Amino acid sequence: MILLPAIDIQKGRCVRLIKGDFSTSHEVAADPYATAAAFQAAGASWVHMVDLDGALSGRRENSDVFLRVARENGLRVEVGGGVRDWETIEYYLSHGIERVILGTAAIRQPALVRQAAARYAERIAVGIDAKDGRVMLEGWSTEADQDYLTAAKRMEDLGVGAIIFTDIARDGTLSGPNLEPLKALKEQISCPIIASGGVKNLADIRALLDLDIYGAICGKAIYSGDLDLAEAISLSGG
Repeated sequence: MILLPAIDIQKGRCVRLIKGDFSTSHEVAADPYATAAAFQAAGASWVHMVDLDGALSGRRENSDVFLRVARENGLRVEVGGGVRDWETIEYYLSHGIERVILGTAAIRQPALVRQAAARYAERIAVGIDAKDGRVMLEGWSTEADQDYLTAAKRMEDLGVGAIIFTDIARDGTLSGPNLEPLKALKEQISCPIIASGGVKNLADIRALLDLDIYGAICGKAIYSGDLDLAEAISLSGG
């Protein structure tokens, strides 16, 4: 299982949110570049980065940060937040970003997903962010008209390379991942699944390993010191 330490960027700063609530934004690290370097030193091969400003505006707001990390740290960078058009997809994937995450655009523009998946295959992921089983859009501020399983199956049919599932109620809470929807996803789709939200400790990593999913995103637990990234990578094997 691949572990992807997370760096969420707001106005150039490394921050974390609780349950996707922007009013809870708080700085967790002073320097995104030093943070990425520390993740690499701990053995990470990937880093998950989110443009929080872009998630609200629908535009690239912090792309210079992501491109510099990809250029300087030797990590494979996946980027989400504000990726809602073909121009942004091509910009990132032609400037050193390994994978882009479509969220709101995936639900609202399935033709864009099909086009992107046809050209870039495994470099296209779809982020399905759910609250009480319902898909949330636009920085988790708007509820879509479908549940997470319906959305995941549709995205797999469109040919995406991975599904990133976030349980909003667990995100930033250190309360453990919600295993039931992840199990349901494993039963319904065959494309790689990346779990996000709630991971606190090595026991949570073991629980996700037992599900045999492709990857797990870890954020707050690393910054709080509850999870040692090097130990977690050693346990997960990636």
